[in-house]
Amino acid sequence: MKKPTLSIEQQQQPTNIQRADIAPEKGYTMVVDGRFKTHFSEGSAAKAAATELLARYPMLRVEIYDALTKSRTRVQAKALVD
Repeated sequence: MKKPTLSIEQQQQPTNIQRADIAPEKGYTMVVDGRFKTHFSEGSAAKAAATELLARYPMLRVEIYDALTKSRTRVQAKALVD
């Protein structure tokens, strides 16, 4: 019995894969414990996601990497006010 083969039209096209060990060239990226994680196009969205992550897991070190200035900004956990 012959095995079916995929024609050129049916083969998957390569996707644009973001490597976690290379800094992005544009936008903002959330850095968790020194590793690039989620990429954002706006700084406010990255800050909101980082703040939410720190609220759930306060032991993490979370930073926002700005590709334009090539700088990192540490995100601090918000203190609870009684």
